[in-house]
Amino acid sequence: MKKFLNIIAALLLISTSGSIAQQTSGKATTPAKIVGIAKDANTGEPVGYATAALYTPGSDTNVAGAVADGDGKFFITGMEPGSYELRISFLGFETKTISGIQVLSKTGDVNIGEIEMSDEGLALEEVTVQGQRDLIEERVDRTIYKAENDRTTAGGDGTDVMRRVPMLSVDLDGNVSMRGSSNITVLIDGRPSAIAASSITDALKQIPAEEIKEVEVITSPSAKYDAEGTSGVINIITKKNNLQGMSANIRTGVGLRGSDLGLNASARKGKFGFTLGGHGRSGYNINGSFANQQIVTNPDNSISTIQQSADTKSNQLFGRYNFGVDYEVNKYNFLTAAVNFGIRNRSSNQENFLSQNYLDGELVRTALRETDTKDNSNSVDVSLNYTKTFEEKGKEISLLTLYSRNNGENSFVNTLFEEDMSTIDSRLKNDNPSKNEEFTVQLDLIEPLGKDGQSILEYGAKNILRKAYSDFAYFQADGADGAYVENPNPNFSNAFSYDQNVTAGYVSYTATLFKNYTIKPGIRYEYTTINADFKTETTSADIPSYGTFVPSLNLSRKLANGNMIKASYNRRISRPSLRFLNPNIDSSNPLQVSQGNPELDPEFTDNYELGYSTFFKNTMVSFSGFFRNTTGSIQSIRTVAEDGVIYTGFDNIGQENAVGTNIFTNISVNNKISLNASVDAYYAMLDNGLTDPTYAASNEGFVISGRLFGNYSLQNDWQIQAFTFARGRQVQLQGSSGGFYMYGMGINKQFDEKRGTIGFGADNFLTKEFKMKNEINTATIVQNSTNIMRNMNFKINFSYRIGKLSVDQNKRKKRSVTNDDLKSGSEGGGAEMQQNK
Repeated sequence: MKKFLNIIAALLLISTSGSIAQQTSGKATTPAKIVGIAKDANTGEPVGYATAALYTPGSDTNVAGAVADGDGKFFITGMEPGSYELRISFLGFETKTISGIQVLSKTGDVNIGEIEMSDEGLALEEVTVQGQRDLIEERVDRTIYKAENDRTTAGGDGTDVMRRVPMLSVDLDGNVSMRGSSNITVLIDGRPSAIAASSITDALKQIPAEEIKEVEVITSPSAKYDAEGTSGVINIITKKNNLQGMSANIRTGVGLRGSDLGLNASARKGKFGFTLGGHGRSGYNINGSFANQQIVTNPDNSISTIQQSADTKSNQLFGRYNFGVDYEVNKYNFLTAAVNFGIRNRSSNQENFLSQNYLDGELVRTALRETDTKDNSNSVDVSLNYTKTFEEKGKEISLLTLYSRNNGENSFVNTLFEEDMSTIDSRLKNDNPSKNEEFTVQLDLIEPLGKDGQSILEYGAKNILRKAYSDFAYFQADGADGAYVENPNPNFSNAFSYDQNVTAGYVSYTATLFKNYTIKPGIRYEYTTINADFKTETTSADIPSYGTFVPSLNLSRKLANGNMIKASYNRRISRPSLRFLNPNIDSSNPLQVSQGNPELDPEFTDNYELGYSTFFKNTMVSFSGFFRNTTGSIQSIRTVAEDGVIYTGFDNIGQENAVGTNIFTNISVNNKISLNASVDAYYAMLDNGLTDPTYAASNEGFVISGRLFGNYSLQNDWQIQAFTFARGRQVQLQGSSGGFYMYGMGINKQFDEKRGTIGFGADNFLTKEFKMKNEINTATIVQNSTNIMRNMNFKINFSYRIGKLSVDQNKRKKRSVTNDDLKSGSEGGGAEMQQNK
C-alpha cells in the first residue's frame, strides 16, 4: 500500500514545504547538501516523494526544501551555515521532525541517514497535528481534490463536494461539467455504479460528503481507460480502511432543507476484512418557481407568444447501502467481493401552472394545470475480483467482474382545469418503467521492463454487455374520476430494447527518459455491436456495428525546484446513453415536448492539453491550457408545430470547439491559515452544421468561473472553513444559460480525543433565493425563462466513532472494473443507460 501511495503522490503539493531550491554556486566547489533517506518505520520500505523542509529552529520560517525521489532519497541545498530543524512529511504518515541539524560550512555534506516515518494510523488518538494538509495534489494526468480535509461539506452530498473541485462546474440543479463539457464519466472507487444509472446529478446526491475521501479529475485518460468522456473522467474515491480490529461510526445531520443519518462498521482479523454500511438522506422544503416566455414566428409571419409560470416544490429520499469482504489467500493472491444497493426517490410538483397564449398581441387562450412528477429507482452492483502479484516488484495480473442493474420508474400526471380554474377537465398520464443491466469481464496485466522496472508495459482486454429496456405508455382520463384509457399510437405507447456489446483491447507503455522525462503512449481498439428493437413492428431501428481506434500520448518533464511541465493528446468516443436514445415522448410541459433518437451514432473528440506547475515560498501555482474538437456532435433540434408547441429531438450534427485555461493556486499563510483558489475560462464555438436558415444555428463566446476556499485552525480542536463559487453566463448552441453564485461557511469542534465531531454550517445565508435566466434564440423561436431556487440552508452535524483500529501491514491495492463509454447529458430526469468508466 505504501508503494501505491508513493506512486500516486508524486510531486505531492505540500503547503508547508516552502521554497524548494536546487541552487548551484557556479563555482567548482560543491555547495553544502543535507542528505537523507525517508523510510517506513514498520516495513523498512522507502517513502518515495516525501517532502523534506528545512526551518529556522522554533519558528515557521522556511529556509529550503526538496522532494525525495522514488527511493526516498532527498538532497537539500541553498542554505547558509547554521542550526536548522528538518521536517519530513508525506500523505498517510506523521510528520517527522529532526532538531539540531548543524551546517558548519558552505561546502560538504550533512548526512542524516535513514529517517523512519510512522504510519498515521498508529497514533490516531494520541497525536495532535498542527496546520492543514493540502487540499490539492497534482499528478501528470490528473488533479486530486482531498475532500476529507474540507469540513464545509459536512452534512452535504457529492454535489457539494464537486463544487469545490478545480476544473469542474456545478449549476444550481447539480449538473456537472468539466471545462465546459457535460460529457464526462463518473466512477466510484474506480468502477461504475448503478446508482449513476439515471443521471450524474442524482448519483452525486446519493453519496454523502463525509464518505468521499478524494476526487480525481482525469483530464487525459490513457489507453487503459475506456474511450468514453469528451472532457475526461471523474473518479470519486470513498473512505475505506485496511486496518486490524473493529470500528463503527455513526453520523447524523439536521438542516432546514435536508437531514441525513449514516452508520458504518468495519472489522478485520488476520486475512479477512469486512465492511458494512448505510446512509440515508432526505430533502424537503425545496421550493422555487419558474417563468417562461416564448415568441414564435409562424409561417404566415404572425407572432405567437406563450407565457408560462408556476410554483415548484420537491421532496427526495436517497439511500446507499454496502457490504464488502476481502481475503488474502496468501502473499501473492488476493480476493475481493462487494454488494452495493442504492435507492433514489424523488417527487416534484408544479402548482398554479398558468399558460397564456397570445396571437399578434391578443390573448386567445388561458390554461391552468398542475403537474406531478415521480422519479424513483433502485440499483444493485455485485463485484468479484481476483489479483495476483509476483515476487518481481510491480508485476501483476487481475481478473475483474461486475454485474450492475438499475430499475427505474418515471411518471407524470398533468391535470388540466376548466375555465373556472377549479374544476378538473382532464388528466394526462405517462408511465415509463425502465431497466438497465450490465455485465463486465476485464483482464489486466502489468509487466515491469528494463533495469529496476523503470519501464512499465500494461495490456489487457475487456468485454461489456449491456441491456437497456424502456416501456412507455400514455393514458388519458376525463374529469377527476374518469378511468385512464391508453393511447394506441405506437409513438406514444410502445417498448424499446437496446442491446450493446463492446469488446476492447489495449496496450500502454510508460518509460522514463534522460531521468527527468516521462513518456506514456498507448493504443486502444473497441468494437461495438448494437441491436435495437421495438415491441410493435410499425417502428424499427437499424444501427450498424463499428470499430474504433483510440490513441493516447502523455508526456512530462520534471524541472528544477520541483516544477513540472506536461503535454498530452487523446482521442475519445462518446456513445449516446438512454437519455438521448429513449423514444418516450416527454410532454410533462405540453408546450415543450422532447423525444430521444434511437438511431444516434457516437461522437468523437480530439483533446490537446499543456500544463505547468510551480512552487515558490508557501505557494503552489498550476496552469493548464487545452483545445477540444468534437465532430458528429449530438445536438438538440427544435422545431415548431402549427399549434405553437416546440418539439426537441437529437441528431449527430455539427461541431464543437473549445479553447481554454485553468489556473489554480494553493497558499499556506502560516500553519493555521490556508487558502486555495482557481479560475476556469474557455472560449466555446458551436455550430450545428445545417444550411437551412430556418434551422441553422451557431454560437460562440467566453465562459468564466472561479472558486475560493479558506481554512482557519483554532486552538482546542476548533476549525473554521468558508467557500464560495461563481460561474458566468454559459454559451449554448441556441442561446445561453445564466450565471449564478453560492457560498457557505462551517465551524466544527472535535471532542473526546477526536472520537467525536460536532459542527454548524450555513449555506447562502445572506441570499433568500437564486435566479438563473436562460434564453433560446433561433430564426423562428425566441424563448426567455427564469428559474428561481430557494437554497438558504442551516445545518447541525454530529459524528462519533467507537472502537480502535491498528495498522495492517499486509495492505494490498484493490483493483476493480472501470467502464466509461457512454455519453450522458448533464440534465437529471428520465432513466438512462449505465454511465461508466
